[in-house]
Amino acid sequence: MAYQPELIGGHVALDLLNTISWRLDPTRTIDRMATPEALDIWCSAVGLTASLGVLERVGAVREVVYRAVLPIARGLEPADLEELQQLLVGALGRATPRGVRPLDWLGADLADELVLAAGRLMEREDLGRLRECQDSGCGWLFLDRSKNGSRRWCSSGDCGNRARAKRHYERLHPGTGRPS
Repeated sequence: MAYQPELIGGHVALDLLNTISWRLDPTRTIDRMATPEALDIWCSAVGLTASLGVLERVGAVREVVYRAVLPIARGLEPADLEELQQLLVGALGRATPRGVRPLDWLGADLADELVLAAGRLMEREDLGRLRECQDSGCGWLFLDRSKNGSRRWCSSGDCGNRARAKRHYERLHPGTGRPS
């Protein structure tokens, strides 16, 4: 079955970061955007157009943005914004105006468009609602748009369901740990 992107981030920049599944578990990590074909599928899902030859740059953008926003999702101040700043300055230098109310820019290619999207995320979104999935191996990020701000999982049907199943097993089998 072909890759079907899960767009749970609430923002295209977060959906970009979430193209690495099980980011925090090296034994299960999967890069869902490792090929030009996968990049095309993801772009189609988020309404962008893939540019030829940008797969490596998009991957680099993804990692810089992840390092910049992960501390925010964990309630910390970002420690290193210099790389993101350099990417934003370069992307803005190549961009053309898309609109002025609010001022918005169109990136010169897909990588630049994603850098600009990351800038918009950090400028325009309520980052107090930025969350990291509470599954210890997941690493996906999302904007918690729930009414009471209590969303804990990237997906209730995936990580949330796994956590509920684990708690249920532990209630039935106290002290035995996880099933093999």
